[in-house]
Formats: sequence, structure tokens, C-alpha cells
Amino acid sequence: MNSDQTLIAVVDDEESICKGLERLLRSAGLTAKTFLNGADFLSFLEIGQPDCLVLDLNMMPINGFSILDNLARLGRRMPVIIITGDDSEEVYERAMNQGIAAFLRKPVDGQVLLDAIDEVLGRRA
Repeated sequence: MNSDQTLIAVVDDEESICKGLERLLRSAGLTAKTFLNGADFLSFLEIGQPDCLVLDLNMMPINGFSILDNLARLGRRMPVIIITGDDSEEVYERAMNQGIAAFLRKPVDGQVLLDAIDEVLGRRA
């Protein structure tokens, strides 16, 4: 898989997190597109399809679980990596039951995120 053609979407309502993750992903040779809210990401799906989604859960007015529900309803499949500050067992189980690929707690270690992306995209040796 050619990494310059790999699109990673990041949805997080904190601009500083979006900017930091975009820099991290680009430094790893990946193309990143960031969204500060779920509505913008869902609108993007009308014209594009990311290879992987890095998704915050706690956003308003559309939270990460609503985005996952919309993806299922639309039949859009892609690996989803959750990043969240909520480390409760209930949130973890709910996310895993929705078929996410990885669940990472904030603050996210950059190398751990890159390793998770490589794994879900089948880029690991």
C-alpha cells in the first residue's frame, strides 16, 4: 500500500489535537484530513472515503458514537481508532461492540497511534 495515497481522517473538536495529529500523520508519510465536528466529517463522506478514521467520542452536538451509528447506517466501512479521555469500562465495551479497531486513551502517545494505524491498514511487517 502506498502511504502517500492513504487518507486518515481525524475527527476531534479540539483544534490543538487535530493540528498535532495532522502533523504526526504527515511526518509518517500519511495524508491527513481533520474535522472539528462530526457533521463536517459526515458531509465529507459524500465525496470521499478515508482509509482509516481516528475518532474522538466526546464531542457536541454529534458525538463519536453517533458517527459510528451513521457509518453503519450508510454502509460505510473503514477501520476506526477511538481516542478519548473517557476510560470507563462502559465506554470501552460500547465502543468495542461497535466494531472499532483500537481504543486509545488521551493523551495519545504518537507512536502508539501510528502503530495502531499501521496494524489496521495491514502495513506491519
